[in-house]
Amino acid sequence: MWLEPTEDDNNKSVSDQLVAHVVPCPIEPEDGNKDKTEDISEWVENKVQFRELPSLYMQLSKSRLTGLVVLSAMAGYGMSSGDFIPTTFALMSLGTFLTSCSANAMNQFFEVPFDSQMLRTRNRVLVRGLLSSTHSVGFAMTAGLSGVAILGLFVNPLSAAIAFSTWALYTMAYTPLKRISIINTWVGAVVGALPPLIGWTASSGSLEGGALVLAGILYAWQFPHFNALSWNLRKDYSRGGYRMMATTDPGLCRRVALRHCVGITGLCTLAPVIGLTTWAFALDTLPINLWFTWLAWRFHQKADSHSAKQLFRFSLLHLPIIMLLMIISKKKLSPVSEKNSLANWSITKEIE
Repeated sequence: MWLEPTEDDNNKSVSDQLVAHVVPCPIEPEDGNKDKTEDISEWVENKVQFRELPSLYMQLSKSRLTGLVVLSAMAGYGMSSGDFIPTTFALMSLGTFLTSCSANAMNQFFEVPFDSQMLRTRNRVLVRGLLSSTHSVGFAMTAGLSGVAILGLFVNPLSAAIAFSTWALYTMAYTPLKRISIINTWVGAVVGALPPLIGWTASSGSLEGGALVLAGILYAWQFPHFNALSWNLRKDYSRGGYRMMATTDPGLCRRVALRHCVGITGLCTLAPVIGLTTWAFALDTLPINLWFTWLAWRFHQKADSHSAKQLFRFSLLHLPIIMLLMIISKKKLSPVSEKNSLANWSITKEIE
C-alpha cells in the first residue's frame, strides 16, 4: 500500500520520508535489545580422571573392531607353515593390537565433524569432548609407533611392514575416500584382509599361497558384512556426507554382496587344493557358505531392512566359524616340525 505524503513530508528529503515510515521488525523490540548483553560462558579446561583413561582409550580404539583384527592375525599365525612359538605369538598379537588401536584412533580424530552429524557415531569419545584432540593424537602416535616397533624388533620386518601398510591404508586412504568415492569399500576390504598376513609372516617369515587364500576369504567377507550393515544406515551415512554403495548405488550394493558370498565358497574349496587344509574343510564349510549365499540372494531380491539384518547378523557368526574350521582342518605341520617328529620316532624305535 502506498502512503499519501503529508505537508511535513513535502519539506523533507526522500530519505527522511522513507525512514519516518519504517515500522520496527515485529520479531525484535524497537530498542533492538542493544543495551542488553548476554553472559558468555568461560573456557573450561577438559580434565579426565586417570581411572577413566583405559575405558576411553578402548572406545577411541574401537575395541570390538580391534579385537576382530587381532583374532584375524592370530588365525594367520596358526595357519602358517612355521612352528608355534608362544613368545613370538604374544608379541605379534600385542604389536597388531597397538597398531590397530592407533589406526582407529586416528580415524576418529579425522572424522569428528562428520561423526557429530550421525546418530550412530555422535556419542563417540571425541565428539562428546571426553578427550582432547591433542590427547587422542598423542595416544594414536604412541600406540602406532610402539606396535610397529614391537613387530619390527621382536617379530620380523615383514610383519612390521604389513602392519604399517594396514595403518597407512586405513588412515590415509580409506578414511578420506569415504567422502569421495564408493571405491572406499574396496580399499577397506584390502585393509581387512591384511591382518592375517601379519600373523602368517610372523610365524613363517614369508608369504605363501595359503596366506593369500586366507587373506582372500577375509577380503571377500568384508562385502556382505559391510554392505548389509550400511543398508540400514543409509540415512545416517547421507547425513554424514559419506559415499557408500548403499546410498549412491543400492543395486550395486546388493550385487557385490552376493558375488563375494559366492567367491567365499570358491576360496574355501581352493584351500584343500593348494594343501592349506584337508578336504574336510571344503565339505564342512559348504553348508555354511551356501546359507550365507542364500541370505545374500534374499537381500539382493528383497532389498529390505529385514533381509539386510539377517545377512549382517549371520556374517558375525560366519567368519569365526570358518576360521575355526580352517584351523581344525589344517593339513600339515611345517617341514621343521615334520623332521623333528620323524627324528623322535626314529630315536624311539632305536631305544626299543
